[in-house]
Amino acid sequence: MTLQDEIGAFELALRFERGLSENTCESYGRDLRFFAEWLGRRGRVSACEVTRDDIVKFLREEREEGLKDSTRARRMAAIRTWLGYLRERRMIRANPADTMDSQKKSLVLPRVLSEEEVASMLDGIDGREPRELRDRAMLEVLYGCGLRVSELCGLKMDDISGDGELLRIMGKGSKERIVPIGRAAGRAMEAYIESGRGAFAKGDLSETHIFLTRLGRPFTRQGVFKIIRERAAAAGIAADRISPHVLRHCFASHMLAHGADIRAIQELLGHADIATTQIYTHVDTARFAEIHKLHPRH
Repeated sequence: MTLQDEIGAFELALRFERGLSENTCESYGRDLRFFAEWLGRRGRVSACEVTRDDIVKFLREEREEGLKDSTRARRMAAIRTWLGYLRERRMIRANPADTMDSQKKSLVLPRVLSEEEVASMLDGIDGREPRELRDRAMLEVLYGCGLRVSELCGLKMDDISGDGELLRIMGKGSKERIVPIGRAAGRAMEAYIESGRGAFAKGDLSETHIFLTRLGRPFTRQGVFKIIRERAAAAGIAADRISPHVLRHCFASHMLAHGADIRAIQELLGHADIATTQIYTHVDTARFAEIHKLHPRH
């Protein structure tokens, strides 16, 4: 796979899996293509060949050419995120940017919807047709269980256990975890399996994935993303505010707001490091800061 191929796959993941804004996706893609062109002039043809020294030299040249600090900081973030993405998928052995200081310290908080907005989107999918049952179940499970979109797409019938109250999830690095389904997601899942899934499976007993397309095949990340955008639009939620990953963020931040323990949230999300989960404490702090602005002496 060439550098451009690797970057193209990463851009798709940003859009359909991580739920970053369109502007951020375009900026990261543009920054990485600059970096790829720079690497190409030095004979690098794959991310496996990228070294820490390459990144340092690239950013140094950018500074010498007068590039703004904010732009260099974004390019550093793009490079680090891209190489981290490749490392997670074991396409490279290590992320050479991990040992480098950020060009600019900043905390990017995940985007979340309010509880009312999520409820409006979910409750707006109200019907007994197979498609409504399927879409409602998909979104209820994403939000109710905090799944990654790839985990949702991979769910199979035998991953449901505990009389329909638990899901077995195969997460990153083939790490398995068990999560409760919850009442709302459980009801939606039961209704879909009993009255909707058969219309998509078309009698094919060999297909064991839970969520199926109109062709009877498992969903791709892009397919789930499209459905979420469609259902969000019907609820008046702007396209740039919603994605599968935004629903995962909503799961965590709303749980925290209702008093859930941060380590319990870490386990439910399948985060290996508590530091990854702690970003949601900043989200909650930001929410309280906005509320405090209503104080008459603010």
